[in-house]
Amino acid sequence: MTNNQIEFNITPVAECSVLVTLLPSGNRSSVVSAQYMAHFSKVIREELTTVLMNVTPAYNTILIDYLPYRISEQHFITQLNSMLKEAVATFSITSNTRNAIELPAYYSTDTALDLDKYQAKGLSLDDIIQYHTSQIYTVSAIGFIPGFAFMSDVVEPLVLPRHSTPRLSVPKGSIGIADSKTAVYPSDSPGGWNIIGNCPLSLFNHSQLDGSQQHGSHNPQGELSLLNVGDSVRFKAISRQEFIELGGDVGNG
Repeated sequence: MTNNQIEFNITPVAECSVLVTLLPSGNRSSVVSAQYMAHFSKVIREELTTVLMNVTPAYNTILIDYLPYRISEQHFITQLNSMLKEAVATFSITSNTRNAIELPAYYSTDTALDLDKYQAKGLSLDDIIQYHTSQIYTVSAIGFIPGFAFMSDVVEPLVLPRHSTPRLSVPKGSIGIADSKTAVYPSDSPGGWNIIGNCPLSLFNHSQLDGSQQHGSHNPQGELSLLNVGDSVRFKAISRQEFIELGGDVGNG
């Protein structure tokens, strides 16, 4: 299926699920791929809403769960194929760029739980701050726990493998690195990423699930997750006082 040099496959993977795969291209960046996945997902949700259960984009794939009693597999795939061909033809990087989000980050000896690992590589805390805030990252997937956004890619000096034995508890807001990816833990959870700081913002809006109002929510758009596939993200270093004023807990590290 080819259009504008973009190829994709649609494959049934379960009784009521299909997988859309964006095929590799030597000259297409991961940023552009993420933008296509975000655009495809938006089109699917808008145009097939009456037959959908879930639309889950991640890197170069979108898993789509549909209602088989409302549409047959063949009809669903036919509609999806036609729709995505049209989406490719009308896609524009400029018009389909998603949110550009700045995340405050408190990098300190209190919050950089794995500072010693980087010091062993010859990096100081200032080096970590300089490297980590110098990049604009793209959200490629949401997973592991609600609101956990996988972002690519850190600069080479920050690359570290994840812990061989994960921590039993990583504090909410912890900014981590695993291999070349970076992420922020939206809630307290087990985890094996290398922690270099903490972000005081709420990244997942639980009030959207239970209908209650969550005091101090920093997600005014009403979406469940502040970060979504295709978003661009930049981290901004903040002071201890700014961290506290934004709701950060200096003892939660």
